[in-house]
Amino acid sequence: MQKSFKDRVDAGMQLAQKLMQYKNDPNGIVLGLPRGGVPVAAEVANALHVPLDIVVTRKIGAPFNEELAVGALTQDGDVIWNEMIMQMNQLTPEDLTDTIAKETKEAQRRLQLYRHGRRPLELKGKTVFLIDDGIATGATMRAAIQYAKMHGAAKIIVAVPVAVIEAFEALKNTVDEMISLLLPKIFLGVGAFYDSFGQTSDQEVITIMQSKR
Repeated sequence: MQKSFKDRVDAGMQLAQKLMQYKNDPNGIVLGLPRGGVPVAAEVANALHVPLDIVVTRKIGAPFNEELAVGALTQDGDVIWNEMIMQMNQLTPEDLTDTIAKETKEAQRRLQLYRHGRRPLELKGKTVFLIDDGIATGATMRAAIQYAKMHGAAKIIVAVPVAVIEAFEALKNTVDEMISLLLPKIFLGVGAFYDSFGQTSDQEVITIMQSKR
């Protein structure tokens, strides 16, 4: 499979070119989904000359397979369930109690660590750009969209380097604009489209956030 991005920085630079109509938007704010979405988002924020921040969402994995997203946590701690997958696997919210508790704890850890010293996120009336390094199931992005809506965003634009076609189509009608540079027919994971796709560390996110204060 031919790679399309050198790394997350390159992906962010390419993605920014599709968003240049929003450059210098006085109401714009770019929100990266930690951790991998933050280096991508930083490049978009740089190019558009708008503030950078984060929105922390967490995937709720099935008890028998952590990679199977049965839902996701919003930054407020609300859970958005994938009803179809829940029903197919005969799961109830009670079956995920321990997982929800674990992911809630991790979400709070990341919020406190990455946004230390910052004011609470204010999205009312804003043009919100939600950025990740790719979309597979769409669960965490759906939670980010829900958070932006609940906090009064005037316009929501989801922009990613690569996405699963089905997830892209499912999310497209829930936002004002949806952009993915790649919509491959064969999807072997987000990392398959990057030359370098190492895990983004806490320290990398902290460094980026501190540079954008």
